[in-house]
Amino acid sequence: MEFEWDRDKAASNLRKHGVDFADAAQVFLDPFMLEYEDLGTFAEIRFNALGMVRNRLIFLVYTERPGRIRIISARKATRHERRQYHEG
Repeated sequence: MEFEWDRDKAASNLRKHGVDFADAAQVFLDPFMLEYEDLGTFAEIRFNALGMVRNRLIFLVYTERPGRIRIISARKATRHERRQYHEG
């Protein structure tokens, strides 16, 4: 699986949320990862994912491109999202 992201957006995300996109990509290694389509109105179909990365639950927004996954944003999961993840 290949990943891509905008370099400026990744730097901004790291400053704002303390989550590096390269680390956040590891969400896809979590066998218990939850993912669902983001029903917002965007020009492209976006997905949300919740998964563990280094003992931290990460909320990830991404879109699919031919042969790759483009990471849009990543942050620590909220209390509600943590409950969602643990309830499966």
